[in-house]
Amino acid sequence: MFKGFTYAARISAFVIQYSWILELVALVGGQCLFGNSLTQSSSVNVANVTNERSGRIQIRRGASRGISGSVGLGNFVDLMYTVPIHLGQKTFALQLDTGSSDLWVLSNDCQKNSCERANATRYTSSSSVSTGIDVDMHYGDSSTSAYAFGTVAFDTATVAGVTMVDQAFALIDDTTNHILESSADVSGILGLSFPTASRIQEEVSAKTGALVQTDNFLEATSTSGPLLSRLAASGALQHPMFTIESQRTAIDISGRGVLTVGKLPEEIDNSTLTWVPVRLYTPEEGGLIAPSFAPGEIYPYRWEIDIDGVFLDGKKLLDSTISAEGVDSHRVSALIDTGNSVLRGPEDVVTNILRSVSSTYDSTAEYPVAGLPCHVPHSLAFQIGGKMFPIDPRDFVSQLNPDNAVACQADNLVPTDPPSIGALFRWSLGTPFFRSNIVAFHFGNLTHPSMDPPRIGFLSTVPDNADELLQGAIRKAQLNGGNFPNAVEPAPTASSALKPQTTVFTGTEYFEAQAIIW
Repeated sequence: MFKGFTYAARISAFVIQYSWILELVALVGGQCLFGNSLTQSSSVNVANVTNERSGRIQIRRGASRGISGSVGLGNFVDLMYTVPIHLGQKTFALQLDTGSSDLWVLSNDCQKNSCERANATRYTSSSSVSTGIDVDMHYGDSSTSAYAFGTVAFDTATVAGVTMVDQAFALIDDTTNHILESSADVSGILGLSFPTASRIQEEVSAKTGALVQTDNFLEATSTSGPLLSRLAASGALQHPMFTIESQRTAIDISGRGVLTVGKLPEEIDNSTLTWVPVRLYTPEEGGLIAPSFAPGEIYPYRWEIDIDGVFLDGKKLLDSTISAEGVDSHRVSALIDTGNSVLRGPEDVVTNILRSVSSTYDSTAEYPVAGLPCHVPHSLAFQIGGKMFPIDPRDFVSQLNPDNAVACQADNLVPTDPPSIGALFRWSLGTPFFRSNIVAFHFGNLTHPSMDPPRIGFLSTVPDNADELLQGAIRKAQLNGGNFPNAVEPAPTASSALKPQTTVFTGTEYFEAQAIIW
């Protein structure tokens, strides 16, 4: 059962997002834990102490507050990162996708197109609370498009040990998404982007009239919004954010893959990150019409940021001269997208880069190949917030032919569509970028973004000796019959299912406290 909320009850004197009404129940060691109410801006830390008589929690000062969690990621030969999600009675490996907003899984009824060739775990249709609401989701650009069709359902969902009850998701019965056909045992997608891009939330909250629809749409975030957005909006998290660290399983196996929810990873100092604001979309650019309770607000649509420039081997490249379609042609922004397995950019700039690094590259060929020597490192870098963020040279190339660690190809860089209404970015920085950076995503205030703007923090992980590491990887490959590693690291679904869980329920006032059992 889902309850509606009036905005009059949500908007306090400070118009903060966390006036939404929520209750936190932490399930640790089989006990129900409760705490006292605090606003997110409070400087008082709280800890929970079990009251043996009531089984509830008393509050004492002096310890940390708020929920956070982390979980390991799977990696399918550096093309796709997967995360374990517990949905209902099963744990699924889903593609981690910051470029989309919705959560979906294959149903046992999906038998055609990509489902026909999928060997992944499926969700049993009868296990969920179905709404009867149809939903369709589309992915990729004009050269890599795919769709997923299904029905909206509700069930309990857990990510990184944090559980949200009554979570909306799509139960898919038809899709052309090829990720399902891989050997990664992936069952769907976990979208991590904003509610404004959620097709599920849109369909559940749809009403007649643009202004009414916008008000109702934003109101529905707390009940039918994306999983991470609901957690961020609830005030239950230590901070309304998540962080992604990505491992490398091709060319040179290294690093670790972790999704951290509610805070930065323990070893990361906030001062070491470069924080930049997320680009906002006006209604004319395809963004959300401002609601009646916040008429001047402009909302984020994607995890998209402005970039200052693109550099190849230390030299700044000229901006694209390809005109945008109905939007600003001069502003250059980038989508930060784990659902994209490569780096995508303007066709003229990409062609210029590939011709610079490959003497044999022919962009007019049916299947153009940018061949280059493996041992010659190149530095492709993006200037963000005034700082350079290079792509590790080990992530710029891949093996061209088996048993040959001498000749490589630059196939991690491809052209994409020019900016258009609803897609303002010229660049899409996918998994190669994530292997070279730790990236933190901060939702800010989802109803009043001007009060706490959304932002992304970047920390380069490219070592000073990256060129030497590439040479070392080549030597290892030559000792391995001329073959670089291309490994599959499964998502840790089994261990994730055994983790303690902290559960968030919607419906009454949220008591912000972290569950600590002494």
